[in-house]
Amino acid sequence: MISVVIIGLGNIGSHLYRALKKVNGVKVNQLYNRSPEQLKTYTDEVETTSNITKIIKADIYIIATKDDSIGDISEILPFSNRLVVHTSGSLPIQTLDNTNRRGSFYPVQTFSKEVLVDFKTIPLCIEAENKKDLQLLHKLAKKLSDTVFKITSEQRKSIHLAAVFVNNFTNHLYHIGEEICTKNKVPFTILSPLLKETAAKLDTLSAYNAQTGPAKRNDTGTMQKHLQELKNETHKKIYKVISKSITNTYGKKL
Repeated sequence: MISVVIIGLGNIGSHLYRALKKVNGVKVNQLYNRSPEQLKTYTDEVETTSNITKIIKADIYIIATKDDSIGDISEILPFSNRLVVHTSGSLPIQTLDNTNRRGSFYPVQTFSKEVLVDFKTIPLCIEAENKKDLQLLHKLAKKLSDTVFKITSEQRKSIHLAAVFVNNFTNHLYHIGEEICTKNKVPFTILSPLLKETAAKLDTLSAYNAQTGPAKRNDTGTMQKHLQELKNETHKKIYKVISKSITNTYGKKL
């Protein structure tokens, strides 16, 4: 039985708890959150605390808080020489205080509290300072996911950067597209099949080969019409920059 304490109940922490409590061979000993209000949902299911000095013993402590608080929290943990990991994509494990053994447990996925996810389909990236801890993290990760990678801090940082492009930036583009649809009284859902097909193509094609659209064709007439239609200056700049990047990628200059 692998025992776990989850520190922080934001998007990742709450999803991790829901997933781990269903897994055989894993026991969530405790949830810690600085705000006691967020713990009320869980008090009938598991031991909880908002007092960091009362964190209890476990095999693995998972810090699932905001990046800028991970180092500070690791410094005030009331124990030493235990395995403490964080879920950050961008921070090295050296961010954690060296009073404890350090590692990372990074799920490559976007999390929203109201949207359920299937951890079996989520790649988990693990890292630890010694072989024994890495084996323990691998055992825990395999109970959650079918896809586990042993990744260095440098590799994880690159994965996180790439994820910002393919997830955070694209979602913002979805938002702009939704605004355009709403303004013109068109349901955004009309684009749902297109969005799904764009993502599905990447299972069989590289992103380079999957590219379509006026910028790839260097269709300057269509692009100029789009720019004339856009009234938001920020949206125009985004359109120009991305179109130029696409056109340059395929060997043509705007």
